[in-house]
Amino acid sequence: MKKNLTAVPHALNASQRAAHYGHRGAVMWLTGLSASGKSSIAMALEQALTEQGYSCYVLDGDNIRNGLNANLGFSPEDRTENIRRVGEVAALFADAGLICITAFISPYRADRARARQSCGEAFHEIHISADLATCESRDPKGLYKKARSGELREFTGVSAPYEIPEQPQLAIDTAREDIAASVVKLVTYVERNVPLIRALSC
Repeated sequence: MKKNLTAVPHALNASQRAAHYGHRGAVMWLTGLSASGKSSIAMALEQALTEQGYSCYVLDGDNIRNGLNANLGFSPEDRTENIRRVGEVAALFADAGLICITAFISPYRADRARARQSCGEAFHEIHISADLATCESRDPKGLYKKARSGELREFTGVSAPYEIPEQPQLAIDTAREDIAASVVKLVTYVERNVPLIRALSC
């Protein structure tokens, strides 16, 4: 079917979009166990960056599964498809010139590598590296308890694997740092790697 498809070029290029938004597009891919703090950090990061003049949007795991990926479960195959779709959407956000912050467990290295391939140089892998014991002690949704009792199957860290990033661009241990400190680190990272063009030209 793909042989009958023709890509339609956009009227604007990356430089023109960057000039409009004041920065290049990028994907901040937050990966880590459930309850590691990904969603909380992502939402706080979006607010902090927006206040500084960045244009951002968060793609959160639960939100996406309630809409775009509502037809997917948690089998290895469905997890892979979940991340494939998110990687493609994130790439579109980055191509549009926005900072796309994703908060997904994304447990498999191959899936994250595929997302990186989709996003190209815009992709930044951020490991939210709280250990399993810390995440399980938090358990805000009661998911670990359900997984331990057998009520919830294919749960990452308990009955399904999490493959730790081997060379993330940034690792944040939320077992040792709170949300505020984690966000400060991420804001600094973004400022260094995706600087505001307007700030540089002042």
